[in-house]
Amino acid sequence: MLEKIRAALDLIYPRNCQFCTVPLLEQERGVICTSCLGMVKRIEPPFCRRCSLPFAGQFDDQIECGYCQELKFHFSLAIAACRAEGVVRDCIHRLKYKREMYYLKHLASWLIGAGRVRVNWQEVDAIVPVPLHSVKKREREFNQAELLARQLSREFGKPIITNAVRRIKETQTQTKLDAHARRANLRDAFAAGGQPVTGLRLVLVDDVFTTGATLDSCANLLRNQGAVDVLAMTVARGI
Repeated sequence: MLEKIRAALDLIYPRNCQFCTVPLLEQERGVICTSCLGMVKRIEPPFCRRCSLPFAGQFDDQIECGYCQELKFHFSLAIAACRAEGVVRDCIHRLKYKREMYYLKHLASWLIGAGRVRVNWQEVDAIVPVPLHSVKKREREFNQAELLARQLSREFGKPIITNAVRRIKETQTQTKLDAHARRANLRDAFAAGGQPVTGLRLVLVDDVFTTGATLDSCANLLRNQGAVDVLAMTVARGI
């Protein structure tokens, strides 16, 4: 009986690193060993003050990349915890597409870490996850952005607003689209959800910032509904 219980627990919460298969030490929490976690590339200065795009070299002043200067996003800034590559990218894909929920612990940890350093939570009123279309949510059985938002809510004590924005158009995957195509793909994809946000300062949460098209579309809606400020947060930033 005990062996069956252990086998069941291993399926839910494996005790070997899911990347290198080395057995995890008792003090190693989650499903990734310390060595593999050491390969995660966190976004550290210098980076674009608007979208967190990392820069090479050393800069004393906060700078804005040419991409942000050209597009003029509707969010005040986008905070990303890590580069969207290697272990981080694989964790996101395994959670989203394989329903391997035990990666959420690591993704949330990276996001919360960035939130502690770069967000003044006293100036935040609520957290808004980027919505999934209802069809996609039924297929996936969860919205990864909402899962991450709930982790932030528990950590920083801010309420979640899940119906300020609705996804009303089922769009094709953005993965292989360039910036222009992503924006065209998202045209009229979102609509106001009904819950008022007038006068609120919001943190908008998603898993990955690639071109910023999805976050910008949602931020635009929130600002049009009266939000005072929208700050975007993602686990990863595409480079």
